[in-house]
This record gives sequence, structure tokens and C-alpha cells, in this order.
Amino acid sequence: MDKPAETLTSDRVVLRRWRTTDLDALDRAISESLDHLVPWMPWAADTGRQQTAGYLARTHEEWETGQAFGYAITVDGVVTGSCGLHRRIGAGGLDIGYWLHHRWTGQGLATTAAGALVREGLRLAGIERVEIHHDAANPASGAVAARLGFTEVGRVRAPEGPTAPGEVGLHVIWRMTRDQWRTRASEGARRAG
Repeated sequence: MDKPAETLTSDRVVLRRWRTTDLDALDRAISESLDHLVPWMPWAADTGRQQTAGYLARTHEEWETGQAFGYAITVDGVVTGSCGLHRRIGAGGLDIGYWLHHRWTGQGLATTAAGALVREGLRLAGIERVEIHHDAANPASGAVAARLGFTEVGRVRAPEGPTAPGEVGLHVIWRMTRDQWRTRASEGARRAG
């Protein structure tokens, strides 16, 4: 099974595969950002050092099996958040998840990280589309997708309803196909050149 690179560099952001030695940095980033994360991330309401260690162990297993590829978002070596590519939307597709430490929001880092994931995900054999799913009450996640040129392709009621306090239970689905990404990259190169 084709796997992405373990390190992705884009502008001032470096994405690198999570390591078990990241426990302190990830635990700190989560605990310092709970007010920011709890409204949108169901796991954030029940987190602690033990859960964070379990997450890091799962990311290693998921990487090895090819189910998901979790990355630390870093700036100058500092862990500023987390992101990943996940095989949970069916054949030929990956979806992207991301979050940032509250002090690092509003600087374009989520967009930069997501762009690096799109570029790498669409490089993988058999992947024809990448999607971003978010709750309709979380416009910041939608803004990342829009800035990258994704197309909103649907809104679907979550069968389980809202799973975090800030959610309304309506999933917004954004999609980028391999052809759309190539066209976007070509247009960017023409404008730059």
C-alpha cells in the first residue's frame, strides 16, 4: 500500500509523522487549547495524558496499516497542532482532519497544513479525491477548504446528531479532485511565472 512521506514541508510549516516521544508536547498543546477544541472535537471533552498516549500509539498502528496518517503540525520545531489523512470516505478518497493550538490560529497555518496534505494525498496511488468534513456551526474549518479551492458538494445530517457541544449535527462536505488540484497548481504556476 502506498504511504505518504513522513515529513512534509510547506512555507513555514513542517508536518511530521507523530512519534511516541511527542507525548509531552501534544499533551500540552491539547490542555492549553481545551476551550478552543471542546466545542468541535468530541474527544477533547475526555482527554488527559493517558488518552493522549493512546492516541499516539493508535497513530503508529494506523500508519502501519495504512488506515490513517497522522502528523504533528510544527513551526520552528514547536508542536502547534495536529492533522492527518484518513481512509474513511470510501475507495479512491481520503479525508483531512486538523486542529491548531489556540495561540496559532488566524495565521494561515491550518490552510498551509491542509494544502500540504492535499498535495501529498493526491500523489498516492488510487487516490482521486480528498475531502474536508466539518460541522456547519464551525465556519473556520469551512474557510480552510474554501481558501484551498475545494468545492462544497453536500450537507448531510449526522445520523448520531451533534457529538460536541458547539455542533448542530449537520456535516458540510468539501471535495478536491486530482484534476481540480492539477488545474489549480497549473494556474498558480502561470500567475507566478
